[in-house]
Parts: sequence; C-alpha cells; structure tokens
Amino acid sequence: MGSGTAPHGKRNRTPTHIKCRRCGRKAFNVRKGYCAACGFGRSRRLRKYSWSHKWKKAKNVL
Repeated sequence: MGSGTAPHGKRNRTPTHIKCRRCGRKAFNVRKGYCAACGFGRSRRLRKYSWSHKWKKAKNVL
C-alpha cells in the first residue's frame, strides 16, 4: 500500500473528542487529555472566561 490518497481516507477512525466525565459535553480531546469546554484534565477549576457567555447562560448567573 502506498502513501497516497487511499490511506488518507482511513485516518478518521479514532475520534478526536469524546464525552467529558465532568461536564458531559463531547469536548474531551483524547490526544491532549483535557476538555475544551470545562478544562477537565488541565485544571481543577472550571474553565470560564469573562468574554464567554455560554457558561453564564448555562449556570443562569449574570
């Protein structure tokens, strides 16, 4: 088997993101080992920024 177009189609079998154990969203990066949504695996604290409004909407906090 060569290294052309055909083998590149078989590169998408393993998922990049799986369901996070902490927040439940499909944002846990398998290779990096942390969640893009809540920061699980990178920090003990919940990932939140003042410029992001989704966590405010989710927690119903202003």
